Amino acid sequence: MPPLRTTGAGPEAEDPGSAGQYRLEGRLGSGGMGVVHLARSPSGLRLAVKVVHAEYAVDPEFRARFRQEVAAARRVSGAFTAPVVDADPDAERPWMATLYIPGPTLSERVKRNGPLPPDEVRRLAAGLAEALRDIHRAGVVHRDLKPSNVLLAEDGPKVIDFGISRPCDSELRTETGKLIGTPPFMAPEQFQRPREVGPAADVFALASLLVHAATGRGPFESDSPYIVAYQVVHNEPDLAGVPGDLVPLIRACLAKEPAERPTPDAIMSRLPSVPDAVRVGSVGGTDHGAARDAVPTHVRVPPQPEAPEPAAPPAGSPARRSRRVLWAVAAAVVATALGAAGFWVLDRADVSARPLQSRPTAAGADWQPWEASVPVDAAGDGRVRAGFCTYGEEALYCSAPGVQAARIDPASGAVVWRHPVDTSRPAATEPGAPPAPVVSGGLVHVITPDGDRLSALDPAKGEQRWARDVSAYGGRVYHAGDTLLLVANDGTVTAVDGASGKERWSHRLPGNAKPVFSSFADSDAGSYADPRTGGGRDTGAPVYAVSPAGAGQHRTQLLALDPLRGTTLWQRTLDGDLTAVGVGPRGALYLTAVDSRDRVSAVVRYSPADQREHRVSLSTPLSVTSAAARGDAVYLLSSDGGLTAVGVDPDGPGGGQRWRLDTSVANASALVLADGRLYFSAADGRLLAVDTGRGALLGQTSPRLTRAGRGYLDLLPAPVAADGKVFGAAPDGTVFAVSDHNPGGWR
Repeated sequence: MPPLRTTGAGPEAEDPGSAGQYRLEGRLGSGGMGVVHLARSPSGLRLAVKVVHAEYAVDPEFRARFRQEVAAARRVSGAFTAPVVDADPDAERPWMATLYIPGPTLSERVKRNGPLPPDEVRRLAAGLAEALRDIHRAGVVHRDLKPSNVLLAEDGPKVIDFGISRPCDSELRTETGKLIGTPPFMAPEQFQRPREVGPAADVFALASLLVHAATGRGPFESDSPYIVAYQVVHNEPDLAGVPGDLVPLIRACLAKEPAERPTPDAIMSRLPSVPDAVRVGSVGGTDHGAARDAVPTHVRVPPQPEAPEPAAPPAGSPARRSRRVLWAVAAAVVATALGAAGFWVLDRADVSARPLQSRPTAAGADWQPWEASVPVDAAGDGRVRAGFCTYGEEALYCSAPGVQAARIDPASGAVVWRHPVDTSRPAATEPGAPPAPVVSGGLVHVITPDGDRLSALDPAKGEQRWARDVSAYGGRVYHAGDTLLLVANDGTVTAVDGASGKERWSHRLPGNAKPVFSSFADSDAGSYADPRTGGGRDTGAPVYAVSPAGAGQHRTQLLALDPLRGTTLWQRTLDGDLTAVGVGPRGALYLTAVDSRDRVSAVVRYSPADQREHRVSLSTPLSVTSAAARGDAVYLLSSDGGLTAVGVDPDGPGGGQRWRLDTSVANASALVLADGRLYFSAADGRLLAVDTGRGALLGQTSPRLTRAGRGYLDLLPAPVAADGKVFGAAPDGTVFAVSDHNPGGWR
């Protein structure tokens, strides 16, 4: 069924043709505050774009609330929400684009098929408790959790609509006397003390939602909204029909006092186990005949605007307390009938998928994506850890908890060999995966978790070729191509051949007490021309030492080193606190400069050939978590999920910011550049691909948290791009491979 379109002189006439760079293909529906459109990104990714009505776009108070909605949605985007792809709350018509999520709402599912079976209710409880935990960890209180705000996607429930949510650290506060929420799913404190609403209110709403899922009604039920409100505040819930093993937990969640309700973590620990095969989704499974050809357009009940409180009896009287609750509910019910901002989604069958950007791939037309199981940490501390991978010698090498290295066939995902951690060493019992293996000198280098011993393994069989004690170097072990650089406490640098383990040279570097090296061997710099002679002598890829020039000077010393010979290729001191992030053509070094608050304020390009420095200041400093450079551009990923491209060509027109993309990924891995694309991983296991030229999201995989079931990764493994494939490691303990051919088709 195509998206619905309407004509006439109503609100539809004000519909824009686009929002930012997104072409609006069809009007899905309208609420009191805005319209939601089906749209596609330039790469063809399906989106739901909410555009604010023109009449509200001129209201500063509404703009502030919409800006808060965007900020809250970005903070919690992940496995359990509709990720924010882009937004512009300051546009003439504010808008927000989220990823399209197929599936009905819980409200629609219950209305269509009746109450959920007990196992599905338990599964729903587990998914939503985990969702609330991560929403609250992001510092957000939803305040309007209800069946119409829960999407039943194929990979689990998704919480949507943060239109009236409030970050815990927000300066925007609820005014006294205004009601926020949907009465049948509101906690007592939302009626009585709206300024004091916290995370416990979402727990109360979760319990009410689960009662609805199990019985088709709420724990407080009446034809009169006045009575419903009174029951929420004063009466015990009606839990008839709720699975018996869930009754004690739901009753605890419905406690009148917020402090008496369990936290989402406590809910998860108290839930009975659920078979993995049970899935809460839109079709199939235990859906009891859910029609695949059901009405395809789904509308989520919109949030209620705040309503003023009417006059009441004298303060302190019971009559005043009851009338305050009842009149507030009545006002909210009337407001609901008048409509508010809406959010619409389509079933999978609504819009047929179309190809996104594609290209030939080295993986071959017959190659199929794969997923391999990797052990996860079982230390019981509640954290999740995955392995770290690298590529070389035509294979993928990954570490994992208890495994220093495993060779994985990149074509099939089969594990060829494993090299376990030496259990006789005390560090073998430390939680987490060892560092990623490194291919150097044709061998696979692995370091023990304590950083004391390095071994070089045969890539074909995993057998040890040589080993070296590196405990004296305090973890200052760096790989530069086929050379291993070891930095002693006194600053002496010792170079070791990666193939034989034999020492190449050893000495201190000029002006560097304890150098920290960066190597960009996979850049497009090509061979290095020695600036002192102007010749093209190929010394291999240089390694760079960047260190403060002196205490309190805010200057940085740069040094380029030939790792094979130990000779200094060039040395320079520049202003600012700088960090090397990549290399461009003809050996140009790219760096970021940070201000006093550790925010990136400028991007610097230094050309050793002509000793020329070019600095591009950012209009707004960024809290950067990862940076990468290629060609004449530097890419900066911020802690708020913003990805920014900055041009640094001193002779071209492309200087300054080229584009910015809101990725919705607040906790991400390091950026990986390959063939005109940026790849990075999210904490929920998603792998994302972005076009470096246009700043367009090309595609992303589904989250991978199912088998882990607990938390995010503390340190995110970066993806690996090689041989026409992209490899990722996820929190559920898997390593997976997808083709770089068509990210829009990733699953």
